[in-house]
Amino acid sequence: MTGGAGFVGSHLIDELMKSNESVICLDNFCTGSLENIKSWIGNPNFQLIEHDVINPISLDVDKIWHLACPASPKHYQDNPIRTAKTNFLGTINMLGIAKKTNARLLFASTSEIYGNPDVHPQHENYNGSVNPNEIRGCYKEGKRIAESLCYDYQRIHNTEVRIARIFNSYGPRMLPNDGRVVCNFIFQSLNNQPLTIYGNGSQTRSFCYISDLIQGLIKLMSSNYSKPINLGSNQEISILELSNLILKKINSDPGICYMPEIQDDPKRRKPDITLAKKELKWMPLIDIDQGLNNTINYFIKMYM
Repeated sequence: MTGGAGFVGSHLIDELMKSNESVICLDNFCTGSLENIKSWIGNPNFQLIEHDVINPISLDVDKIWHLACPASPKHYQDNPIRTAKTNFLGTINMLGIAKKTNARLLFASTSEIYGNPDVHPQHENYNGSVNPNEIRGCYKEGKRIAESLCYDYQRIHNTEVRIARIFNSYGPRMLPNDGRVVCNFIFQSLNNQPLTIYGNGSQTRSFCYISDLIQGLIKLMSSNYSKPINLGSNQEISILELSNLILKKINSDPGICYMPEIQDDPKRRKPDITLAKKELKWMPLIDIDQGLNNTINYFIKMYM
């Protein structure tokens, strides 16, 4: 698994290890944390290799969970060229292993490939409305070319690929400086700092709790469905509603700091998960209320 020490990767490793699978975790610890996977170090079924997927590596595996790439705008914009290289070169390197070992590869794509969508909710046949020249283009276009590479390998080399288009996920193990809105709001509220909203807060997102996402990824990897598939919550909420909900839960009232709108920030984001329901028999079970409670309790325990 690439990116195994990160937020999503470490939760996925937990589930795989509990199922008695043997796991090799690749991570360069750019945004991942040893703390997330330390409970498995020393386990005979677990191997940790500190490695950057931009560089080739030889492994003998039967499944590849390719999750490597910073997922928050703050982190992937820190070094946009490296972000693009991680998606392009990293994916080529993992597909090379898949071709050599006949392994099935699951690629963690993103709802960002839909850009600022003209279609709502977003379904997998929608090709998106993406500006490749804006500051988040390194991530969006990186994921789009990675999807293209996966299907080129499928067409030319018969490589088995699975593509998960992940919508906003959240939960324990997110970093306080992650830059994504849920952890930003929680951390600011706990520290009695004004919550930062870009624009007027009317833009919407659909937040999927991490345990639901992990089950979706596991079902997708074991399925026979090889086209892109959305994984996310169908519970849509505005950023302003989210801020008020978190403030209420933490019983904090530091106010809101409105900042200029971010260029090409999607106005609405919600997945059409019809395919996931049909092909994977999957849908999210944890609502935003329960998920936020779990995440807030984690932040209090870890950082307060």
